[in-house]
Amino acid sequence: MQVVIAIPESSSSISYSSAADLLMWPVCGVPLLKRTVAMAARSRADEVLIVWPQSVAVELAVECMSSDLLREQVNVRLIRLKSFDPLVGSSWTTILDQLEDRFIWLPWNWVTNKQSLACLPLATIDSADWQKPAYIVPRQVASDEASAALRDRKADGVAVISPTTVRTAERFLVAHSGKVLDGIHTSFNRRLCRPFVRGLSHTPITPNQVTLGGVLVSVISFFAFAHGTYWSYVTGALLFFIAGLFDEMDGMLARIKFADSAFGTWFEGFADGLGYLLLFGGITIGLYHQHGSRELWVGAALLVGTVLSLVITSLGRMRGTTSDRRHEYLGTLYQKMESDSSNWISRVARQIQPFQKRGVCIHYIVLFTVLGGVPVLFYLSTLGSHLMWTLSLYFNHRFFKRPAQITRATNVDAISEVR
Repeated sequence: MQVVIAIPESSSSISYSSAADLLMWPVCGVPLLKRTVAMAARSRADEVLIVWPQSVAVELAVECMSSDLLREQVNVRLIRLKSFDPLVGSSWTTILDQLEDRFIWLPWNWVTNKQSLACLPLATIDSADWQKPAYIVPRQVASDEASAALRDRKADGVAVISPTTVRTAERFLVAHSGKVLDGIHTSFNRRLCRPFVRGLSHTPITPNQVTLGGVLVSVISFFAFAHGTYWSYVTGALLFFIAGLFDEMDGMLARIKFADSAFGTWFEGFADGLGYLLLFGGITIGLYHQHGSRELWVGAALLVGTVLSLVITSLGRMRGTTSDRRHEYLGTLYQKMESDSSNWISRVARQIQPFQKRGVCIHYIVLFTVLGGVPVLFYLSTLGSHLMWTLSLYFNHRFFKRPAQITRATNVDAISEVR
């Protein structure tokens, strides 16, 4: 799929003083045009075509095309025109041989997410609203193929035309920085995180630094649990809940700033695993202080089960995804479980799998702790950890026998002129 982005000839209708100010206005810390091109590259596109006016310095285009945000499997091409107006048919005639049979029109100043671009309504060149994204079929009537429901869908996002709309766009990005698989618990967590994520997006703080902050909070939680009293347990549970919010914020910040990376995905997974080890280690020591050495044996079994779960899950992640898409492992596993629903193990595991997510666990850890059920939580976690690594081993063998293949890298084509 091709994405077409056209740059305006002038900024006379916008309240900024220069093309650089207009095109590179920061939205959540990322220059606007770089964000638009990066979003196109991370949607379902395999090519991004940028229509660039000759009156605007081409250096800005080169900066966007060489941006380190472009890490997806997509070609980026730029053509320079004397003028281009989507409302004028002759403009489209000029670049018709550059267009695919179907393409996505993405306004240069439209801030959105890739989920919205994936479900755009079909339109023709004659019927499209050029102020918003559209799925264009230039050579045939779109209504023959589009259902009424599809045509009624609106393009989610915000057109940035002023400082006020920048703030609106930032709120939109933060509110839509979750994942498709987010459930009730995770969605609640993300709502708590929104104001902090928006503030962090305007600072040099990286998602990996946020992850490290969550680890430090988990360490403090460990010492609180290790004291072995009711109120120390409650304090530890609340701290672990806060550490879980850090786990939400690092991913949200990475998505809105296009700062996700293979290392970041690995580090987040490492921090999650370390957080659980600190949690269970602290509970083990706390219960030992309360009830004696028997809790140490159960705690040892819990820690062994946790380590095995982390190791086997990591192996599955490595085999089930490529190095640049480790974050897609859980979605891939869920899809395979659902397609394998005739198998009762897959069917049951799919129902209980969400409860192992940290965003869900932190709620129940607080609940058990406040109700005085730390010993119950302790024994249930021991049983669950061994069940988890057993199921992970089973699904690794069932679904991920062969490693996923790495696809081609981003390619930036030369600049061409069209007169």
